[in-house]
Amino acid sequence: MDTDTRPPVPPFDEASAERKVRAAEDAWNSRDPERVAGAYTPDSVWRNRSEFVEGRDQIVEFLRAKWERELDYALRKELWAFHDNRIAVRFHYEWHDADGQWFRSYGNENWEFDDAGYMRRREASINDVAIAASERRIHGPRAEDDTSGLPLR
Repeated sequence: MDTDTRPPVPPFDEASAERKVRAAEDAWNSRDPERVAGAYTPDSVWRNRSEFVEGRDQIVEFLRAKWERELDYALRKELWAFHDNRIAVRFHYEWHDADGQWFRSYGNENWEFDDAGYMRRREASINDVAIAASERRIHGPRAEDDTSGLPLR
């Protein structure tokens, strides 16, 4: 296990949980698989839709394949709930496929962290809805001062 910490660390309060969610959003919007994987324990376990991923190497492989399919990916995450070392989020992200069809993907994630602040478990449920390019509302990473919430649809 890593000997350093990845703040904020559990137990989370509302402010630290919000910071953890925003850090995750920023990392995923970088579309850098190694950067994202660095936030997880070396033996982290994921369920992403119907796929099961274990460890940082598989996380990197999974994310590389994801962002080869999901082009111009842009994400928003919102804190849903927190307790001790767990955080629940809801999110939307938009992307298009190689044919130019845009999608908005909606989902919920449950996260569990180790004492050093690395995520050791991630469970994601996600649905995709085809949208027209004119319906897009996420056009890149969030501005630093943007605290807007996510609409239901």
